[in-house]
Amino acid sequence: MSDRFHKRLWRNAVTMTTANVPSPTLRVVEGLRECPCCGLFQTLPRLQRGQVAYCRRCDAQLARRSNTPPIAAPAAFCLASLALYLALFFTELLTINVHGRVNTVTILTGPIELGREGFGEIGLIVGLTTLIMPGIAIALMGAILIGASRRQMPDWAPRLMSWYDRLREWSMIEVYILGVFVAYTKLVDLAIVDLRAGIFLIAALMITQAATDSTLDVERIWLNRDIRDEIEDNQGRILPVEHITATDESMPPIQHMLSCHACGLVMAFDQEVPREEDMGDCPRCHQILKRRKSNSLINASALLLAGVVCYIPANLFPIMTYTKMGQANTSTIIHGVIELWNSDLIPLALLVLFASITVPVLKIVSLAFMVFSTWRKQKRGLKLMTKLYRLVDLIGRWSMIDVFMISILVAIVHFNFLANVVADPGVVFFTIVVIVTIFAVHSFDPRSMWDAAGENGPVTIPDEAKQNSDPGGISNGDSSFSPHDMEPERA
Repeated sequence: MSDRFHKRLWRNAVTMTTANVPSPTLRVVEGLRECPCCGLFQTLPRLQRGQVAYCRRCDAQLARRSNTPPIAAPAAFCLASLALYLALFFTELLTINVHGRVNTVTILTGPIELGREGFGEIGLIVGLTTLIMPGIAIALMGAILIGASRRQMPDWAPRLMSWYDRLREWSMIEVYILGVFVAYTKLVDLAIVDLRAGIFLIAALMITQAATDSTLDVERIWLNRDIRDEIEDNQGRILPVEHITATDESMPPIQHMLSCHACGLVMAFDQEVPREEDMGDCPRCHQILKRRKSNSLINASALLLAGVVCYIPANLFPIMTYTKMGQANTSTIIHGVIELWNSDLIPLALLVLFASITVPVLKIVSLAFMVFSTWRKQKRGLKLMTKLYRLVDLIGRWSMIDVFMISILVAIVHFNFLANVVADPGVVFFTIVVIVTIFAVHSFDPRSMWDAAGENGPVTIPDEAKQNSDPGGISNGDSSFSPHDMEPERA
């Protein structure tokens, strides 16, 4: 009895101590969106079908409404993608005839042959990007559409949306088909080459996957997702979730706000949000809430340095050796471009030059300049650097053209003395450059450039926004803009 009495006294004392302390809350700010590229918080009008809203400061896309049925259209293209993907495993891509000896290549043979030659890691990457990731992307999209078609979206659907955004980039069917075309141009001088049905299936799969992404109405899906009434923060406390609008008089300071990186929901805490600390889970999509990416500059710098180190041997070492009638010729990346140019395939030569030489250099130089500018807290050229970041993020994976080309040549050209193609160490270094620079771009947070320059200051509400609760505007610092500045554009 004594122990119970003391415990009751202790609970009563704690209750009396905390009775006058207001309980912490989480406030969801309706109608507000943070730009993922520059960190500007701004009000977002309710978009109609076919409309797109852009950031008023860096021109990044904030939201887009599809002009097609939100579920039926992407579902149709997703089913078409699934049928094409499954058929691709049972069809041939190319056949080659060298003096009566015929070899065929499918989408499976490239990774297998690279593994047999001792380049198992490169074969694994080729298999992941051309076989496994496309299948995962199609499966995730199908599951997302099933969840979104229900009256109440299940809890697993938002998690799949986040995973789809992360993995979709690694499905490189569109890059692979360009690698097939480059390989074809190198094979026509060697033997009789026939394009088989698999080539057309890959082209069709590229189109249907792109159509699935373009018709998916992400905004509509998130609007149909309920927001939980309470969440658990990083300290284990249960926070009730309240709702305010972006035009309220008492807007929280920007230091107290963050946006979910997955669903874009803007939230405000009672205290200042640390820059990189875990703040709990999002009440809408259950993803971890952080104001900025963790160790953005350090991670990007380390990966960038690894890319620079590997870029030199990637261009100096041969990427493959081609043997014809006993005579061996090694080929580097630039040598392949020259061969295409001398064969009067100038557009294809320029494409390979851009993807294999220009793009890696552009990524390395651009990202290095962004990291350096962030360290220096440079204010000039922020908008240009932000656009450059979006460009290198978009084109980074296209450098895999040469890797896919080699996987096809290695798989189909093995006629011993007559003709043979083997991979060389240069392809290993080049693949490392492509992969680590992609990760470096993802690790870097472009909002840190604007943070370091002091452009993301306190939130102010223009008078025009207070008078109009739909398409208003909230700006950082002393700048202001009218509701007209956030008028959406037609897609």
